[in-house]
Amino acid sequence: MSLDRTPHSPSIESLPRGQRLARFTAARLGGPADYLYIAKDPSYRDLIPLLNQAWTRQLPVTIIGGGANVLIADAGLRGLTVINRATRIELDDRGDMAEIEVSSGANLIRLSRYCEENCLTGMEWAIAVPGTVGGAVVNNAGAHGGDIASALTRALLVDAMGRERWFRVAEMEYAYRHSRLKQRADRRFFIKRARFRLERDERKRIQERMNDNNDYRRRTQPPGASLGSIFKNPPGDFAGRLIEAAGLKGARAGSVEVSPIHANFFVNTSAEASARDYYELIGLVQERVREACGVQLELEIQTLGEWD
Repeated sequence: MSLDRTPHSPSIESLPRGQRLARFTAARLGGPADYLYIAKDPSYRDLIPLLNQAWTRQLPVTIIGGGANVLIADAGLRGLTVINRATRIELDDRGDMAEIEVSSGANLIRLSRYCEENCLTGMEWAIAVPGTVGGAVVNNAGAHGGDIASALTRALLVDAMGRERWFRVAEMEYAYRHSRLKQRADRRFFIKRARFRLERDERKRIQERMNDNNDYRRRTQPPGASLGSIFKNPPGDFAGRLIEAAGLKGARAGSVEVSPIHANFFVNTSAEASARDYYELIGLVQERVREACGVQLELEIQTLGEWD
């Protein structure tokens, strides 16, 4: 399949330049993009040629979904930045179970609601997760004892040569917040769609589980501009407990604070906050936890851009 630009598809040079990315991230932080494209068409008819242009020219490409687990440097991002907002959900009803095919830009909360409306169980964990399907597939996103790997059957990837291939879930090598795609050295691929297999259940029971998950989040996680969990939980322990044990609840770097409610959440407390504040607080917490507890915390979020 050729990905050459058609007469009607945009060129990279025609895209907006210098647009600040803070408005696309949960922490409301991040500098400008060299070139910005917002994908809304679930066929990705214009996006795929744009990706091909960038990859052919060796330009960096960054795909952002909900912006919930990415920290973008104040200097911004080089090359092409794509905000994936394209949403399409298709239902294949098979009686006691169903398969749904979802575009990668679909919001996880919206997907969870769609499953509830159609009496499908398996995505209740995602009711308060502000990410997208594409990012969840790469990172094996999860919450409340569930994750994307438990319902996914396959994902459709487009590579830099324009080839499309469905990857089965067994090929993803899923583990806790890990996948084969996340470790792939060549990041020149795009997740186009994902397919899930879900079982039927009573809508009332699904709603009860979703309400419980929402209630738990409201009780235990801070409001405000944050990126969600900053660090992965180390084996047999919790990052939040270790940070609290190191005496770091309420610690600050500039206008970013370790939440007094949940220590694995850092909150942007001011319009004057910077991504550098966030980055420095991450380093401080890692150092203090290593000194106090002997544990090296690993990031769950992704840092993007240059930090020197």
